[in-house]
Amino acid sequence: MSAGGRTGAEVTAASATGFETILVETNETDRVATITLNRPDRLNAFNRVMCEEIREAWHLLKLDDSVHAVVLRAAGDRAFSAGLDIKTPYGQPSSVWHHDDPGEALSPKWQKMWKPVVCAVQGMCTAGAFYFVNEADVVICSREATFFDSHVSAGLVSALEPVGLMRRVGLGETLRIALMGNDERVSAETALRIGLVSEVVAREQLWTRAHEIAATIAAKPPAATQGTVKAIWESLDMPYRAAMDHGLIYTRLGNPIATAELAAAANDADGRAVPTEPRIR
Repeated sequence: MSAGGRTGAEVTAASATGFETILVETNETDRVATITLNRPDRLNAFNRVMCEEIREAWHLLKLDDSVHAVVLRAAGDRAFSAGLDIKTPYGQPSSVWHHDDPGEALSPKWQKMWKPVVCAVQGMCTAGAFYFVNEADVVICSREATFFDSHVSAGLVSALEPVGLMRRVGLGETLRIALMGNDERVSAETALRIGLVSEVVAREQLWTRAHEIAATIAAKPPAATQGTVKAIWESLDMPYRAAMDHGLIYTRLGNPIATAELAAAANDADGRAVPTEPRIR
């Protein structure tokens, strides 16, 4: 299946050559790019190669002005991702003080990619897979999707993924997920109730629905959508008043640019001249 269920003629590959573990496609019509985790035989678990390729994909897409939104999805039916591939050495330096966090490469926010990301989850989503979910802007899932954190069941401290998860579902739900390990699977219904996802759909509708959401976002002025993503995520690291003062700066910057983008889009659509005076809120 191609992006959003469209035919291959409507989808062009963006730097498809050279990627071993992911697929990257762009739809020039609706300005949506799609990243597909493509290791279904390994439950889409990530190794160092996948981390490096996803980091490269974020950089390619953030610099591509034809892309206004991104869908993140996974091949196969069994799992969205099983986290870090424990059967493939990740390869850390001998000194623990020089170890890196795979999540930095997987995260669009760490890579300063502020284009909205819609994450579509099917099947199992566990452990390091929360890196993807935690950093997405909109998360939807299929009805059979399950979420759990396997770290403590394997005798490992769950210390990284819960940090991002707390920002989505709060302390209580995060602690329960982290401490129950393999013994409790969060269903799609529960994920919707606690705010881990915002929509649940049938499996056969998942990719199409994710693309529809991304395309709806991508149709809006990119200065406005990307500025909104940046402002909201940055606010999480600030006290309330500082976040409000910081956000006020973005409203001054974004509105005139977005007004000009709307005017340009209208001109492209029907050739009519459109007033472009900036309006400041």
